[in-house]
Amino acid sequence: MPLVSNSKLPAFERIQEEGGTVVPRDAALQQDIRELHIGLLNMMPDAALTATERQFFRLVGESNQIAQFYMHPFTLKELARGPEGRAHVEQYYESFEQIKADGLDALIITGANVTQPDLALEPFWQPLIEVIDWAYDNVTSTLCSCLATHAVMQFRYGQKRRHLGFKRWGVFSHRVMDPHHPLVQGVNTRFDVPHSRFNDVSRAQFEAAGLQVLVESKEAGVHLAVSEDLFRLIFFQGHPEYDTISLFKEYKREVTHYMDGKRADYPPFPENYFSCRTQAILDEHHERLLAARRSGAPIPDLPEALLRPGLDNTWHDTAEAVINNWIGKVYQITNQDRRLPFMGGVDPADPLGIRQNPR
Repeated sequence: MPLVSNSKLPAFERIQEEGGTVVPRDAALQQDIRELHIGLLNMMPDAALTATERQFFRLVGESNQIAQFYMHPFTLKELARGPEGRAHVEQYYESFEQIKADGLDALIITGANVTQPDLALEPFWQPLIEVIDWAYDNVTSTLCSCLATHAVMQFRYGQKRRHLGFKRWGVFSHRVMDPHHPLVQGVNTRFDVPHSRFNDVSRAQFEAAGLQVLVESKEAGVHLAVSEDLFRLIFFQGHPEYDTISLFKEYKREVTHYMDGKRADYPPFPENYFSCRTQAILDEHHERLLAARRSGAPIPDLPEALLRPGLDNTWHDTAEAVINNWIGKVYQITNQDRRLPFMGGVDPADPLGIRQNPR
């Protein structure tokens, strides 16, 4: 069912241009279709802020549930932003106070760039804990992505992430560990997921916290795990929301960092992502860059028009299926809640202990 353009956020227009279904708020209000209100705590840096909006909005909008999806982006003021990022947030984002007052059916929390060796030293640490604690008591389900997963594992379960000593970067094959769990029902038993991270929470750590691992890779480790109540907290370590070109853009950024002297070594290829032909073209480009640097000639541009058609997406369909299952469960539980009298707290008849949504 469609996304509802409940604000002038440019992401809605972009998704519509790509073929997604987006309806104006006025038209949505005239239809007798169930609403689902989903928050997006977007902690990504300015360069990835709008792309992350589109990626998660698109996945939600592709859900097959009989509902209209109202998306509510917000962020944390403690996150460093430039003038353009601040202007975007001020114009299009809601405040956390507004989010708390209106309520949500579900919440997605993105990753973030970090600068400290311990997450507890980051300036956004306490504000993020406040959001997650509020969501745990007031939102049906919270989906944590990457850094958000690591933060929750540390402050709620006492399991600190561990530096890998390298960047786990590429597209990796994963297997479903429990095909009967509602989140992975109907999902391929083996599928790909992109990863891009230096840190890891291991299977042993998830299990020590009493969490269930649902999807895992021999090479990349745990991707998907769920909280002990099967649904309230969902953890991603990979990035199933990524666009086809996301890893390519990261590679391009790392090449630029090398040329600007911000990294000492030329970046390796993301694993299992570029074809042999694409790698050959990029190797040739590497040689041209080095030759230009030696001779003082202008630095040649990356031949993107030649490379992009050769990029494959082997993860989106499964990501869509998992998000569809998640939204379906949120829809089911919130519908049950709306048939119960408001008790001002947790309904003891609800086996998941979910507070009734105030909307």
